[in-house]
Amino acid sequence: MPLTTTSESARIQTLDILRGFALLGILLINILGFGLASSSYTYAAPTITGTGDLIAWVLVDLGFEGSMRGLFSILFGAGVLLFLDREASGKERAHFKRNAWLLVFGLVNGYLLLWSGDILLTYALAGFILFFFRNLSTKALVRWSVSLFLLLTLYNGLLYGGLHLLRSAHVETEALIAEGKEPSAQQKEMANEWQIFKADYQPSPESLAAELDARGESYSTAFSWNLNHNTAVIAETIPTFLLPDAFVMMLIGMALYRLGVLQGQRSVQAYRNMAIGGFTLGLLINAYEISTALGAPGDLLAGFSQVQPTYHLGRLSVSIGWIGLVVLTIKTGWLASALAAVGRMALTNYLMQSVVCLFIFTGAGLGLVGELARYQLYVVVLLIWVFQLWFSPWWLKRYQFGPIEWAWRGLTYGQTPRLER
Repeated sequence: MPLTTTSESARIQTLDILRGFALLGILLINILGFGLASSSYTYAAPTITGTGDLIAWVLVDLGFEGSMRGLFSILFGAGVLLFLDREASGKERAHFKRNAWLLVFGLVNGYLLLWSGDILLTYALAGFILFFFRNLSTKALVRWSVSLFLLLTLYNGLLYGGLHLLRSAHVETEALIAEGKEPSAQQKEMANEWQIFKADYQPSPESLAAELDARGESYSTAFSWNLNHNTAVIAETIPTFLLPDAFVMMLIGMALYRLGVLQGQRSVQAYRNMAIGGFTLGLLINAYEISTALGAPGDLLAGFSQVQPTYHLGRLSVSIGWIGLVVLTIKTGWLASALAAVGRMALTNYLMQSVVCLFIFTGAGLGLVGELARYQLYVVVLLIWVFQLWFSPWWLKRYQFGPIEWAWRGLTYGQTPRLER
């Protein structure tokens, strides 16, 4: 794939457009955590009550679930290299200080803005580690990316196999008890572990109702519920799933940046191949996982896409497909410019989505959590998209940075940057 000549500003705009696209796309997934029970991420069945919900779930799961988070992570990895390449001196101090403040933003988003699906904390932690990979050659980055991605896929395969064994032990234990026989101590232990797992990811109707009541009643009740839930996410989900997942995707992003892929420097044919190959493989894998879930309604293991052995390959492939398609379709029209503006203000827009959803869905505002059907949530997504596509260019015509980016830059360098143009 030959490199094509691309100006510095055009390369950065391509990254901004991809980032803006990913930022808007990730809301398609996050809106579920805002507007429905937290378990709707992993177990959709209770939230699918009609044809509209089913169609919304299939379309989003097919083309966006996981792949938008993957694309966002890929672009964060590229952004780390872009930031470090620009820094003439004091790179280490600036990088670690920048990520320390990102960690603070993540804690604010996770606890004060009540968003337990926050990714900023995870990104900050991964960003600390990425610094030590910054000087690797392109070939070394590719080798690390491929090796760790294969390990991540293997981990999912082992996890799925382990969960299958736990479920089988649970079924066998219940059958033995029904026959008046005594299960072994190991069977009882494995059956108990399955029950604990199931309670977390396939909660009872009573647990779902209690969660929605707490989150929708008032800010204080929502804060209390989220305090426990978000702390569990940080302690359990980040180290075992989110951090390894994000770090591998960020390394892939660093490799793609070094190869010039994310800056639009490859040939048209290369991006066409990425779009066709990525979507073909990824959509086939995702369609298989969806059909498995539809073929076993109520089966947690069948419907839990994030633990499927094929999950990471499917979502990475779709992420690559989106990169190819977006770069192919970049034009000078208003939408490309608007997406670039959304991408330049990614942190502001990400936190804005949390604030808007805080007031729509929690007891701090309208308290509509659990009140809208799955498909109706995407009306909220569309309205937020329209506003951010208008607001971001409007703001950047008047100011050099988004408001949170301006604060982040000032905190990183210890001085107040000029905001006005």
